[in-house]
Amino acid sequence: MTYSRPEQRMSLKTDLHGKIPEKELEKLPNRFDIIGDIAIVVIPEELGKYKPEIASAIMQRMGNIRTVLNKTSKLESDHRVADFEILAGESTGTTHREFGFVYRIDVKRSFFNPRLGFERKRIASQVKPNESVLIPFSGVGPFVIPAAATGADVVAVEMNPFACLSLKENCKLNKLEEKIHIINADASHIPKMIKSEFDRAIIPTPYGMDHFLEKISSMVRPRGDVHFYTFKPREDIPGLITRYENMGFDVKFHRRCGNVAPGISRWVFDLKKRLQT
Repeated sequence: MTYSRPEQRMSLKTDLHGKIPEKELEKLPNRFDIIGDIAIVVIPEELGKYKPEIASAIMQRMGNIRTVLNKTSKLESDHRVADFEILAGESTGTTHREFGFVYRIDVKRSFFNPRLGFERKRIASQVKPNESVLIPFSGVGPFVIPAAATGADVVAVEMNPFACLSLKENCKLNKLEEKIHIINADASHIPKMIKSEFDRAIIPTPYGMDHFLEKISSMVRPRGDVHFYTFKPREDIPGLITRYENMGFDVKFHRRCGNVAPGISRWVFDLKKRLQT
């Protein structure tokens, strides 16, 4: 869950009037994320001395928040986790609920993006019972659990051992242990480790790793489906569509699903693998 609607930004800033000078208040981030009962903000260095006031305002505004974290780094290391500073509360672990599913997460040890909830629901709505689905970069299971709940058999590959432990727990919490096979490994090794063909692949690719489209889609059978996420400026999209068509895909659908940096957005492409001729 991401709080960024104008009235929410205005309310938080209103709460801080008189506590932070107006000129400084303008620098307050436009949004903050909520994962379970944890709020995650990114506070600029120049607002550092107002951290207690910002954390207090968030907790008073959002009555269910137990912990407020300040994100102090981008995603780092092979485990794709960021550093956080605890501004209020004690624990970085939480239980997050999304469209009827439950996820246990320690945000300091495992990556989770609450802004993709709609995307996860959208993709799961296309998964059919008894399909075989491959999901690299599976994390704690936000794409895995909904896909398995449709009756599909899912192979989830994740390099971060802490995320794998959380995924295992989340399989139990959602009563889907028998539908999900978890592999703790680097996704680049998938073609060597797994010799099966799949009906569908869901690829929530990390930034700068577009080469995984070809690597993973080679394991999808003809007329199978690939859902591929990438980070690009809008002007690159027509060229990408042409590239994917030249790779042997029909581009069924694409959409922008969030900004990640000035001029750069996350995009999803729903691709259908053509029959080989």
